Amino acid sequence: MVQRVMIIAGEASGDLHGSGLVRELKKRNPAIDVFGVGGDRMKREGMTLVYHVRELGFMGFVEVIKHLPFIKVMEHTLEQIVKFKKPDVLVLIDYPGFNLRFARRVRRYGMKIVYYISPQVWAWHASRIRTIKKLVDKMLVVFPFERELYEREGVPVEFVGHPLLEVLEPGLERKHFCKRYGIDPSREILGLVPGSRRQEVERILPVMLKGARLVAMERGMEIVVAVAPTLEEEYLRTMHRMDGIHLVKGATYDVMAHSTFALVTSGTATLETACLETPMIVVYKTSWLTYLIGRLLVRIKAIGLVNIVAGRKIVPELIQHRATASALARKTLEILNDAAKLGDMKKSLAALRKQLGTEGASARAAAQILQAG
Repeated sequence: MVQRVMIIAGEASGDLHGSGLVRELKKRNPAIDVFGVGGDRMKREGMTLVYHVRELGFMGFVEVIKHLPFIKVMEHTLEQIVKFKKPDVLVLIDYPGFNLRFARRVRRYGMKIVYYISPQVWAWHASRIRTIKKLVDKMLVVFPFERELYEREGVPVEFVGHPLLEVLEPGLERKHFCKRYGIDPSREILGLVPGSRRQEVERILPVMLKGARLVAMERGMEIVVAVAPTLEEEYLRTMHRMDGIHLVKGATYDVMAHSTFALVTSGTATLETACLETPMIVVYKTSWLTYLIGRLLVRIKAIGLVNIVAGRKIVPELIQHRATASALARKTLEILNDAAKLGDMKKSLAALRKQLGTEGASARAAAQILQAG
């Protein structure tokens, strides 16, 4: 019987999905010991944190190199915990740069390794699938097309559905949301979702704010920024001019759901916004070196998960040098001022949600993990 589970989730989205997994593991076995890398949500469900996701808020090739000393210490510490606590199962949640390297490092200790929420092997070189086949005992995937991909390569795989479907309901009705955060309920909301890492927020939010102000001036919209749990409102106010801007922390799904339109940083947030059927533009900026290396390695044209899962570009993407304030404003107004375009985008987003399976992904994943040991 599985009594000890180590989980490594290296970012805010992993903490969100991992919290459902921890909850379901504890529901099936209240005495189970769950420990590793996660965030506040996983901790609330009963996981013992060795490292917090906020300590891992760096991204990109250049930024990872800068943090190599910390990464090495972290790898060594976690390996010592594996040796001492002897988990029955190691669960890796996304975060492939670290997780696959760590899996290779600790494979010799004999525990089962389960990967929940696959690395984007369909975007990167196929050799990563061969690496996974050597290191991982079971893949638990959240998109149907991923199951077919792994089955073709002979990797044990189970499609469990997407855990987003369990948590996507906004907490407040629109009128209560507006009242709580001082938003004029008679005006449209332009939502900004700038990400959860300081590094990406510093690059992307200034452009979003400038573009949003141009749109708001023309249409009389309220600008609302969704502040990730890993960030402080005061930090944002110190770094950026926030007059006339509403900052909302801890209610990102409310911001997404109640916005007429949203500007969203590439990542899981694009899929979340899509499932709430809010029209959007995907925005992304990183260091030029990271961007150029990524262009050489990534095989797919779209960067936004919403477009990747849909299999076609259903929302615009403004990436790197194309992500300017004027371009954001122009494209946003083009869609908002065209009822047919706006309607078509909403229909495409509604169809996308149906591709993610049914609710209960966390329960199905927990059952698979308990069977793995």
